Amino acid sequence: MGTDRIWLKDWGIAVALAAIQLISGLSEHHSPTPVVLVGYALLIAGGLALGLRRHAPVAVLAATGVCALGYQAIGFEVPLLAFLFAVYAVVRAGHRLIVVAGAVFMLAALPLAILAAPHDWSVSQSLTQSRDLLPIAWVIAAGAAGEALRQAERRADEAERTREETARRRADEERLHIARELHDSLTHQISVIKVQADVAVHLARKRGEPVSEALLAIQEAGQEASRELRATLEALRDDDKNPPHGLDHIPELVERARTPGLEVQLTVEGRRPDVPTAVDRTAYRIVQESLTNIARHAAAATASVLIEYRPDTLVIRVDDDGRATTDAAPPPGVGLLGMRERVTALGGRLRAAPRETGGFRVHAEIPVAP
Repeated sequence: MGTDRIWLKDWGIAVALAAIQLISGLSEHHSPTPVVLVGYALLIAGGLALGLRRHAPVAVLAATGVCALGYQAIGFEVPLLAFLFAVYAVVRAGHRLIVVAGAVFMLAALPLAILAAPHDWSVSQSLTQSRDLLPIAWVIAAGAAGEALRQAERRADEAERTREETARRRADEERLHIARELHDSLTHQISVIKVQADVAVHLARKRGEPVSEALLAIQEAGQEASRELRATLEALRDDDKNPPHGLDHIPELVERARTPGLEVQLTVEGRRPDVPTAVDRTAYRIVQESLTNIARHAAAATASVLIEYRPDTLVIRVDDDGRATTDAAPPPGVGLLGMRERVTALGGRLRAAPRETGGFRVHAEIPVAP
């Protein structure tokens, strides 16, 4: 249930209780004397106070109790319905001792308020009337209902937390399993290719023979594949001891990307909202992959990173002035494909293409709603 619907529900109940209490008061007192008008105001105030029971349950309990004692002292024989709803709200919030203290106080003070009313009743009649207006069974039932719902919500939260922990544990186990498989199989094969290529290049140069371009390409590809695989294994083995980076780490990432041949500028616009964890990590990965591609392939002199916080969207833009043009765009690699899959999974969109003025741009827009 959304926040607006909860707000409407709470105030709908409060207005309904205020109306019921006011109608009950009007049925007893028809002459609008100043004292009677005060009683009407207390009946309405006691009911409307319930609109705040989720935000300040203890204060609402006190307000409904004071209003009830007030209109009983004036002479309104109206049941303490608002007070019972407040008892339910306070127990649901977990303040059981406060409810016990408040209920005992009301059961003791209510006969005194009735005695003060202009009825000329005896003490025994006041006690009987107080039991009719606020039966102990009603107080216990209201408290029991609040406690039952509180326990149900607590069990639901625990069940949800258990499901999340189970899913996280299974994901960690699967991730580590993949890392082991890659390490045991692919790492060995790539290492063999890399070593063989290095030996072939070394022997050719030692003999003074020309090294073929194909052999040099195999050597370079083996080194690059080894680095990529090592980085992948580190990411797969990432756990709570080494938590993933997020938006807070982007300035450090940009600082590391600066080299004597590459100047990187970071710009942050807007006020940062509460960003879901998945969006936080994805934003970092987009900037990281974009800067890595610039350093490896773009031959750029300058690059810029823009982080823009909009009311409901996080915008990430990474530009460079490298050699990519509208006529010859670099082929989309695994890095760009991975970025696009991450953004799409979060309901966003990503565009990676050459700029009309030269260079390359990665532009992502990700919703930040939880």
